[in-house]
Amino acid sequence: MIAPKAEQHGWDRLLTKRTASYAAVALAVLTALIWALRTPPVGVDLMQIARAPMRVTVDEEGKARVKQVFVVSAPVSGKLRRSPLDAGDTVTQNDTIIATIEPSAPVFLDARARQEAEAQVAAARAAVALAEAEVRQAENELTWAESELQRTKSLAQTNVVSARTAERARLELAKQQAALARAKANLQVRTADLANASAHLVGPEAEPNQPPKTVDVRAPQSGKVLRELQESERVVAAGTPLFEIGNPSDLEIVVELLSADAVRIPPGASAVVEGAGIAASIDAKVRRVEPAAFTKVSALGIEEQRVRVVLDLTSPPDAWTRLGHDYRVFVRIVTWSDDNALRVPLSALFRSGDRWAVYTYDGGRAKLTSVDIGHRNNEMAEVLGGLPAGASVVLHPGDRVSNGTRLTPRQKAN
Repeated sequence: MIAPKAEQHGWDRLLTKRTASYAAVALAVLTALIWALRTPPVGVDLMQIARAPMRVTVDEEGKARVKQVFVVSAPVSGKLRRSPLDAGDTVTQNDTIIATIEPSAPVFLDARARQEAEAQVAAARAAVALAEAEVRQAENELTWAESELQRTKSLAQTNVVSARTAERARLELAKQQAALARAKANLQVRTADLANASAHLVGPEAEPNQPPKTVDVRAPQSGKVLRELQESERVVAAGTPLFEIGNPSDLEIVVELLSADAVRIPPGASAVVEGAGIAASIDAKVRRVEPAAFTKVSALGIEEQRVRVVLDLTSPPDAWTRLGHDYRVFVRIVTWSDDNALRVPLSALFRSGDRWAVYTYDGGRAKLTSVDIGHRNNEMAEVLGGLPAGASVVLHPGDRVSNGTRLTPRQKAN
């Protein structure tokens, strides 16, 4: 009876070992299966928020321009000679001759116009002949009146004629003198009409007897020629723009902002000017925000209300000596700034309900955190509450990130 019991006890021990082995194998398989089916952590970019200087700007394209531009126009009509000046040449006020204008040549006459002009000349000559005849007639009548007066005076001395008759003879003499003066004046008028009619027959083929008188146009201001508006020799009318003159070292910046942006900019606001070819940023300051807006059609065909904002350059002239009149620049006008603002990247912010929120990195998992923000620029937002300095936030959270999701940092942005 003792042997069977020992044998049974051995079989029990063997079964217990087998069961433990099977259990261990099953546990290992189960563990491997759970590990295989487990969702891996999401790789994210993190950034630690901190306090740093922050500013909000209004960014817009602008242009540099000379403050005082003088547009020189032709004072008289005539033929403009080709000027020896080019854009960029230096001129001196009231000394440098920038343009010379001479009388233009008369126009050619066609057959009909020439016949009309010749007919007018013939009519004027006839009028002169008639006036000359009237002068001779007046002279003869004056001579007769003078002799008549002498006879009347002789007869009046012997009382042959009355004093009234003598007075009438003197009146007739005065009348004939006036008639002669009138006839001579009429002759001068007809002679001038003949000269005027003859002038219409003068064409460009006529050789001038003397060099034409010219008008010299001098620079109204010292500086440089910005633009030569009339390069070639040509006939110009009075008031035609010829040159633009200004001082390139006296520049200002003009920006056309949307009226919604212009209302946020006070005079005296600081700004930064950038542009292609500018090695470093140029400091500027808003001098004037114009009180009236104007309508401008954008490239998309939308009517916009724009306001001109004028800025003065405050950097040393060496920083912007390469800028010129109407050069294109890019301007950033500061509307708000803080030297110790708590900032969070805009790429970490999203809307959760009616509030802004971020995902913070908390113990290897994502934590949904509501945040209050203030001013914003193109990259950062000011944190007013909800996030402490030093917290790590998830940048560009995708649809794989939610509250409690396991995270693994891909890289740590500074």
